[in-house]
Amino acid sequence: MASFIIEGGHRLDGEIRPHGAKNEALQVICATLLTDQEVFIENIPDILDVKNLIQLLADMGVIVRRVSADTYSFKASELKTDYLMSSEFLRQCARLRGSVMLIGPLLARLGHVAYAAAGGDKIGRRRLDTHFHGFESLGASFIYDARLGAYVFDAPKGLKGRYMLLDEASVTGTANIVMAAVLAQGTTTIYNAACEPYVQQLCHMLNRMGARIQGIASNLLTIEGVTALHGARHLILPDMIEVGSFIGMAAMTGSRVRIKDCSLPNLGIIPDCFRKLGIWVEQQGDDLLVPRQDHYEIESFIDGSILTMADGTWPALTPDLLSVILVVATQAKGSVLIHQKMFESRLFFVDKLIDMGAQIILCDPHRAVVIGHDHRIRLRANHMVSPDIRAGIAMLIAAMSADGVSRIDHIEQIDRGYAEIENRLNAIGAKITRVEE
Repeated sequence: MASFIIEGGHRLDGEIRPHGAKNEALQVICATLLTDQEVFIENIPDILDVKNLIQLLADMGVIVRRVSADTYSFKASELKTDYLMSSEFLRQCARLRGSVMLIGPLLARLGHVAYAAAGGDKIGRRRLDTHFHGFESLGASFIYDARLGAYVFDAPKGLKGRYMLLDEASVTGTANIVMAAVLAQGTTTIYNAACEPYVQQLCHMLNRMGARIQGIASNLLTIEGVTALHGARHLILPDMIEVGSFIGMAAMTGSRVRIKDCSLPNLGIIPDCFRKLGIWVEQQGDDLLVPRQDHYEIESFIDGSILTMADGTWPALTPDLLSVILVVATQAKGSVLIHQKMFESRLFFVDKLIDMGAQIILCDPHRAVVIGHDHRIRLRANHMVSPDIRAGIAMLIAAMSADGVSRIDHIEQIDRGYAEIENRLNAIGAKITRVEE
């Protein structure tokens, strides 16, 4: 197990560049299974979840080549069908939540796939009904095989396109169904589809591979099935969650930080959400500049009521940034209600922030009221354990701004979403040491 030792109170100063988006990488890497030709993907982040998925594809028989530091090629010309029904394959799937997006491409390609429910972050129930019902709509059946400890999907007559209305605008559910539908017979219409930039990116990549997808960037996708896809080249967007995390770090530590090459049109309302907390965020070309700011004040609603910040489907605020926004609010002037709608366990890390001196009222599993200190009272150092990626980075931000030396254990959770984060932050003034035990 690894830990971070963080010496708080150091200002940051310099430039930092976000790596490729984890959520997009998991989708587009799975999509390479839809063709037997070579697919090149650039700007792949060097993080644990992505590396585990790449290794899983290699174990499945995909020819994987590392072309450069962040570019890989994938050629799924000969898949190991026996391995795909093995206990080892199912065990590896269960260790990686992103493996759920193997179902769509494998079902489309082979007509049969087994899947063991995956783990991932401990942030509450993350149901897969949208995925499974989408595959059913396309003509597949599934059962739970107790002997295998896995769900088994079958489409012996192939997949057939049809109209479907998703019960929720699930990002991974939409991606999974789209990947299955591109090789289905006929036309598939998906209403209430997720339209996050990462889903848009997946659809654009599939179209370059020969798919026929219309309605990209809307919640109504129309997919005309084709018989085969071919190779292509794809560039992954910078990670919007990293961008938001760096804004939060700059604000909490009173630092001046330039975030390079953010792909600003794909950030949505993220910069404005931080501006509502009173944080200056300046757009300069494709960069974001967060100037040094000793105080920032939370806005109220026009009628004077307390600001509520809640997550939602795109273009609303991504739930992955609410943990960061919550910790940043602890040093603002004013109060804010944080409403985490999607995951009932994601706010439970706030007890560690309370131990550090933050004023937070946890109303229920989904809501917390943060009363800001306006930097008059510094957070105290603490010993913490990272329960998930986003809580882990929020704890790191808190520790960087705190008085004293903090420790965060189980940082493998942070590594799942942020590559070499301590080296990148130390390069601009942080004092973070990784300890292996």
